[in-house]
Amino acid sequence: MPPSVPAVPGPWPGGALDRAGGERDGDGLLDGLRAAPDTRVLVIHGDAAPVSERGLLLVPVSDVAAAREWAFLGRAADGAGLLLAVVDEERDAAVPAQAQRAPLRAIGGDLSADEAEILGTAVALAGWLRDAAFCPACGARTLLRQAGWSRHCPRCGREHFPRTDPAVIVLVSSADDPDRVLLGANAAWGGSRYSCFAGFAEAGESLEDTVVREVGEEAGVRLDAIEYRGSQVWPYPRSLMLGFRARAIRDDDARADGEEIVEVRWFDRAEIGAALRGETALKLPGAASIAHRLIDDWYRERA
Repeated sequence: MPPSVPAVPGPWPGGALDRAGGERDGDGLLDGLRAAPDTRVLVIHGDAAPVSERGLLLVPVSDVAAAREWAFLGRAADGAGLLLAVVDEERDAAVPAQAQRAPLRAIGGDLSADEAEILGTAVALAGWLRDAAFCPACGARTLLRQAGWSRHCPRCGREHFPRTDPAVIVLVSSADDPDRVLLGANAAWGGSRYSCFAGFAEAGESLEDTVVREVGEEAGVRLDAIEYRGSQVWPYPRSLMLGFRARAIRDDDARADGEEIVEVRWFDRAEIGAALRGETALKLPGAASIAHRLIDDWYRERA
């Protein structure tokens, strides 16, 4: 990324969680932390965690009735251990009356950067712990190692680790007018919400090539001035979203693919600003997403 191009700040800047990776190989780490009185646990059911008006709710080990899997998330600022408990039933963790369960995509934008990083890590790791119990090479049930961060296959000896899939997400600006951006309505949203264009990197493909291919396929435009803007964990199911900006070469080429994207539209800065403030019927991505931050960052540059 050229030094003159600022990265998008967030939505989850990260870096505050001490993952303490060097401790993961220690014998009895999880058992020791489950016995420690100051250990705090984040309980994940699906992609949801308990939250209160104060933010993310971490509970004592004694509040967790049963867990499908345990894992070590790291250390809090005071040195206390942070554990992940993956539960199959909501009743397996006591949630105080003043709290509720909420999914990452709904609350990620409302949490502090520290809490959002913890929750994003926990949801990503929980998904892998639930879904990758068997060796993909030979089919044997694997054994958890490294306090929940790796799996060992007792049959073929392979080691497996949580998987992250790179995906690009792109905000396209106009070739003719710097105060216009191109957004698309995805068929999965019923055509009611407009967002940036996104897609997974294919095998052997650079991120820049992915940007060009995905926007070409979904919106029909060719691009130049491709700039990296920042990244975000998005564990649905295991993505790392890599945010870019790019400029269309010809605005008139814009057209929806008619399958994944049902409509594309050019929006001016005034329309985007009104939508960000909730003053129009135009729906933009939620605050938890990097798509929202790409759009908001573009709007504020010249607002």
